[in-house]
Amino acid sequence: MPIYLIHFSNPLFFFKRCPSHIEQQNLTSVSEFFLTGLSDDPELQPLLFGLFLSMYLVTVLGNLLIILAVSCDSHLHTPMYFFLSNLSLADIGFTSTTIPKMIVGIQTQSRAISYVGCLTQMSFLILFGCMDSMLLTAMAYDRFVAICHPLHYSVIMNPRLCGLLVLLSVFVSLLDSQVHNLTVLQLTCFKDMEISNFFCDPSQLLSLACSGTFTNNIVMYFVGAISGFLPISGIFFSYYKIVSSILRVSSAGGKYKAFSTCGSHLSVVCLFYGTAIGVYLGSALLPSPRKDMVASVVYTVVTPMLNPFIYSLRNRDIKSALWRFLRRTG
Repeated sequence: MPIYLIHFSNPLFFFKRCPSHIEQQNLTSVSEFFLTGLSDDPELQPLLFGLFLSMYLVTVLGNLLIILAVSCDSHLHTPMYFFLSNLSLADIGFTSTTIPKMIVGIQTQSRAISYVGCLTQMSFLILFGCMDSMLLTAMAYDRFVAICHPLHYSVIMNPRLCGLLVLLSVFVSLLDSQVHNLTVLQLTCFKDMEISNFFCDPSQLLSLACSGTFTNNIVMYFVGAISGFLPISGIFFSYYKIVSSILRVSSAGGKYKAFSTCGSHLSVVCLFYGTAIGVYLGSALLPSPRKDMVASVVYTVVTPMLNPFIYSLRNRDIKSALWRFLRRTG
């Protein structure tokens, strides 16, 4: 496979073929990567366009309804629903980072994405994905306080702490995003310009680099492990304490009521982390670009779309608030 060298200078990017020893050759201006997309079959393109446009609209509408219901209904002005509305906002941003670009690409039959556009898409994807993870951790802590320390709930989960937890989620997500961005910016040599996915996956950008990737891999996997391990540890610890507390309840009705307050959140956590872990384990054990793309669709499209349904179907407060909101607007 020929190896290509990218020289980055502001504002031009240059591209040339590299033999075993690098020689000065004619430079051709290059400033874009190419996304393989989900299928090359022309007959499938209208179907993919309609399917992903519908899923995107359902995702945005469902999460917007959650945000509006929480904002307009005073009964939902509690820490749990405050975190939920921020989670819905992050889900809108998460899916808006990839799907509109893919839909436009199908419509225009163009798979090119500029270098700057690729880095921008990657940055926002990591930003909103990490925010999802951090907010789910904050919601787990909220459920832990509500069940294990109910008498002190209003004192502990005060508006100031809730705001600080959201700000911390944004700060950590921004830091994670920029570390990945700066790591990719250090790459100066790529084997190929084709990314085997429908968005700019940072791990694939690293795999396309032709030299000097060891340190970059260490940095990215370390940051990814920290940003993933800490939230998962926090959620696991919270539910360990929650289950221990619930098991000490004598009545079956009390146990059911306590578990029901965590049902929606636990379902979203399992869906979010289950698909994410499936993506990484699947790519590590059985590497396949096609399987990775299917798993990425589940992770980046299906999960944000299902979150509003999980919360609205399993939560009577949300259903009542949505019904009141729709009646007022109708």
